[in-house]
Amino acid sequence: MAEKPWGGRFREETLKIVEVFTASIGFDKRMYRQDIRGSMAHAKMLAAVGVLTAQEAQTLVEGLAEVEKEIERGEIDFPVSVEDIHMAVEKRLTEKVGPVGGKLHTGRSRNDQVALDLRLYLADEMKEVLDLLRGLCETFAVRAFREADTLLPGYTHLQRAQPVTFGHHWLAYFEMFSRDIERMKDTLGRTRRSPLGSGALAGTPYPLDREMVARELGFDAIMRNSLDGVSDRDFALEFLFNASVIMTHLSRLSEELVIWSSQEFRFVTLSDGFCTGSSIMPQKKNPDVPELLRGKTGRVNGNLLALLTTMKALSLAYNKDMQEDKEPVFDSLDTIKGSLAIAIEMVRSLKINPERAKMALKEGFVNATDLADYLAKKGMPFRHAHEIAGKAVALAEEKKVGLEELPLAELRGLSQMIGEDIFEALSMTKSLSSRKATGGPAPENVIAESELAMKRLDELWPRSK
Repeated sequence: MAEKPWGGRFREETLKIVEVFTASIGFDKRMYRQDIRGSMAHAKMLAAVGVLTAQEAQTLVEGLAEVEKEIERGEIDFPVSVEDIHMAVEKRLTEKVGPVGGKLHTGRSRNDQVALDLRLYLADEMKEVLDLLRGLCETFAVRAFREADTLLPGYTHLQRAQPVTFGHHWLAYFEMFSRDIERMKDTLGRTRRSPLGSGALAGTPYPLDREMVARELGFDAIMRNSLDGVSDRDFALEFLFNASVIMTHLSRLSEELVIWSSQEFRFVTLSDGFCTGSSIMPQKKNPDVPELLRGKTGRVNGNLLALLTTMKALSLAYNKDMQEDKEPVFDSLDTIKGSLAIAIEMVRSLKINPERAKMALKEGFVNATDLADYLAKKGMPFRHAHEIAGKAVALAEEKKVGLEELPLAELRGLSQMIGEDIFEALSMTKSLSSRKATGGPAPENVIAESELAMKRLDELWPRSK
């Protein structure tokens, strides 16, 4: 048991099956950069407070830098016997620098070390997610400006409802994903709090400068309670919740693209690069990418539920159960980063079929509300106007024409308040241009909002340089 950092108390070897079962090195090795950064900051601080000499700290920092390069070059193996990335780094460091390597762990525990590593790792990765969210929001804003007056049926209950534009529709997704940016930024702030110095659970007798370590690592604050410092995983749960909401938004977008690209709708055409064919039906063009984006929502939601379930009954402080925090986080990170990257390109490259959308508008009687509003503006109670408009729809449906194609005489047969100006009111473009209240689909609104959207993005999450 001499090789085990905790083996002094044990007389028997750990069973191989137990080593395999309890080891986390297979997945937590991806945090090696963060583990080494944290150890470097810890070593510098130990020297600053007099626990180590300046020469010892320098030896540790230089040795850690060499270990990082060896890992990056693929020169270090990670057998399950080393248990986790913390022990793997420390073991190799001690091989390189000698007994002074054993001083690195002074004043800390693997409990606060792993909490720090995960926070560092998530903070780094969340910035990449935020860059991708910004990129997707930019894509929606650009398309919104370009398609501000391209007509599209708006739907409720998947039934044609009222006319909007593709631009207005894209801005709805901009709002969704800009809220994702807000949530992720909030979570990033709570993630950048250093637990190092909490020890195993009860702090440490060494005169640590915890604030120095936090500053060195770019964190905003320290965890104020040692028990909470090692046992808190709220930041990981918040991230997983944010990831689930992002995937939910991508799933909604994907569902619409699947529907819109179908032969029944044909509102958009997805680029061939985002589709596949059938092994038996030569005519097929399957929207596999949006379908798979929709499907991956399930695994991300499952990751959130997995960690919630793991944490739900854990007493303070650290428990081995908490080793199960990393795989759900890593999997969700990989999934949303890949999903956002492909969604950006898919939305950017799709083509609009405006004539088909116009045809759907005509067939759907989506200007019926405009007829009711026309009558209400002339003094008719809206409920009665609604009834008159409904009768007009039934008449147009019977004659297989649009409302705007009904003869004036037949419209006046429903109400003498209807005059020749009704046809201007029933115009799709007139309907759109009249909806100028903030948030409405009037083309001038959409243009203004798409320009404002880019400014809002610069305030929310400036473009990375």
